[in-house]
Amino acid sequence: MPEINPDPDADMVLSLVDLVRYPIADLESGKGAAFLKACQDQMEEHGWCNLDGFVRPEALEALAGESNALLPCAEVLTIKRNIYQGAIDPTLPKDDPRRKEYTHVATQLADDQLPGDTLIQRLYQSEILTDFVRRVQKKEVLHRCADEFQALNVVALHPGSWHAWHYDTTECTVTLLLQAAETGGEFAFLPNSRTAETEDREAVDRLLAGDMSHAKTFGRSAGTFTLFRGGYSLHGVTEVEGAIPRVTAIMTYDEQEGRVISDDINMRIYGDRVKKILADRAATSINA
Repeated sequence: MPEINPDPDADMVLSLVDLVRYPIADLESGKGAAFLKACQDQMEEHGWCNLDGFVRPEALEALAGESNALLPCAEVLTIKRNIYQGAIDPTLPKDDPRRKEYTHVATQLADDQLPGDTLIQRLYQSEILTDFVRRVQKKEVLHRCADEFQALNVVALHPGSWHAWHYDTTECTVTLLLQAAETGGEFAFLPNSRTAETEDREAVDRLLAGDMSHAKTFGRSAGTFTLFRGGYSLHGVTEVEGAIPRVTAIMTYDEQEGRVISDDINMRIYGDRVKKILADRAATSINA
């Protein structure tokens, strides 16, 4: 177990991240400034930035143990959605790949199922980490997602499972791989396949038809922190094989302060548990 400052107001980056390799707490000069520029350059050129061994080995053990202890309480979700995570556009031709819904199975803890005193939640709430993500993305401002379900998730893909192609509902997404699969479970994405205004439909159609020639695919070791433009790059995870689940923490950020996701999308992703929460809330509001 890493030495952790018991002060609940202490920034968890200082206890968990390998600040010798990744000096994210001091990005103004010297090694920190050079490191930041290297990350920014990689994002510009490739659309992603991979930081292997981002958390210290002892910290990774604690984070993985914590998440694996919580996962038995998580729901196994069968998630069916199109690549935009929304309702199908009825104006599209029937054979348009954007009408197709993809299905995958995941064991998933939503943000409201991750207590505030957990290490992973405290790491996500880090101001140092948020500012690092902002600066790598070259944003004037960046906020942690305010959605009660989507802000921070822990997702386990068990052998035989994968993550279907999709865009994220927020632009800036980062992942921390807590436990790697024995084999498979590789991250795959189509860098910068759309902007806020347009989409490279030819590239997306090619990928959805099974042509991976323009996609980027790479395996990662546990402890790797990955930044990518999840809202602008179509992405997924290949099938997990072997006996070990792939466990990932997914952290979302947005330029818009207080951003929440629509109830419809949250119900599509999280299923019956969230449907009941929202229905009970609506009933209480009507009866108030």
